Amino acid sequence: MRMTTPTEVRMRGDDREEQGAMWSYVPLEQRIPADHPLRVMRSLVDAVLRELSPRFAELYSRVGRPSIAPEKLLRALLLQVLYTIRSERLLMEQLDYNLLFRWFVGLEMDDSVWNATVFTKNRERLLGGEIARACFDRVVAQARERGLLSDEHFTVDGTLVEAWASLKSFKRKDAPPAPPDDPGNPTVNFHGERRRNATHASTTDPDSRLARKGKAQEARLYDTGHVLMENRNGLAVGGCVIPAGGYAERAAALELLGGLERGGGVTLGADKGYDTRDFVAAARLLGVTPHVAQNTTNRASAIDGRTTRHAGYTVSQHRRKARGGDLRLAQDGRADAQDATPGHPPRGLDVYVCPCRVQLGPHPEPHDPSRMSDGRPSRGRQREPAAAGHRQQMTTAARRSGRSLGLPRAASRTKMPSSSAFSATC
Repeated sequence: MRMTTPTEVRMRGDDREEQGAMWSYVPLEQRIPADHPLRVMRSLVDAVLRELSPRFAELYSRVGRPSIAPEKLLRALLLQVLYTIRSERLLMEQLDYNLLFRWFVGLEMDDSVWNATVFTKNRERLLGGEIARACFDRVVAQARERGLLSDEHFTVDGTLVEAWASLKSFKRKDAPPAPPDDPGNPTVNFHGERRRNATHASTTDPDSRLARKGKAQEARLYDTGHVLMENRNGLAVGGCVIPAGGYAERAAALELLGGLERGGGVTLGADKGYDTRDFVAAARLLGVTPHVAQNTTNRASAIDGRTTRHAGYTVSQHRRKARGGDLRLAQDGRADAQDATPGHPPRGLDVYVCPCRVQLGPHPEPHDPSRMSDGRPSRGRQREPAAAGHRQQMTTAARRSGRSLGLPRAASRTKMPSSSAFSATC
């Protein structure tokens, strides 16, 4: 006898369009996997933000309308770096429907997302208060306490970061501005005109400089981003963004070395662009052995057999090449640079994206933060931090050496990008 039911039962699920559920009884905390890498990072970031809470209170008035919580704003900026979100407007869109992002930032499911312009204004307040530098220093201190940093062996590299400025804005400094034929997109004919950084400047980004990445490439407006990394786990311990120039890489390297807490027997790996006699002599003046790749193309290298004969030189070069994948600074960073506020230098997101081993590209895939470091334990004894007077002496020496390389006095002072706060966390 066959059993029948009023409604036919099928194995296939039902996909009828019905009204969605109005309530959810699963909290965000339960929706995030227990082994998700962002859980570990969230605890590290929260510890740093609790230490900075007194600094946050100094930046805000005691009266007025409440603004975006600085803790939530910094967590959102960290997500923008980790997942290479190209603009803050797109970041707000992701926060609207991405539950993982909402949980990490600290938003509930029903909380409204901020306006992109309001978010940008609040971010500028934090940058003006040097919060990025303070976050960076505390994160580096956490890594040092856990024995993840080397105090003897480092790698430095730099690159050109395209600025938010078109070649049409690169005009003569002494020429009076002419009324444009089209205010939105004026016609500018600069063909046949000899344009130099000494006589011309961008009207939208005065800090940018005209430069080219290679002999066969066109000249564009750039800044330069620089990163100093330790060789044990490849964590960034310093960085800066300065105007582009022929001496920018070497001067920035000396500036970063001068402000670094380091032990004795320090080595610095670098590519052929740092193989000059001035840089090698300045590095040795700071007590650093330059393990620079030799540049012997139609010239003599400043590094001779007294340095290359040691096994440590070969190790430094291997480490430098291994970190080369992490030090592809801003090779596709035009989107982040162009999302910066016109008239201000780039926020430097790309400068710290690559040291954090975050994938760059116009269509980035979700990054796996579990691959950020190999997790090797610390080896060797820990050295005591250098005295304050010694650090000041080294910093002064580095600045003098940077100016001896031809960098202007104003440009020799480095500027920390906003995203530097979390490079070591990554």
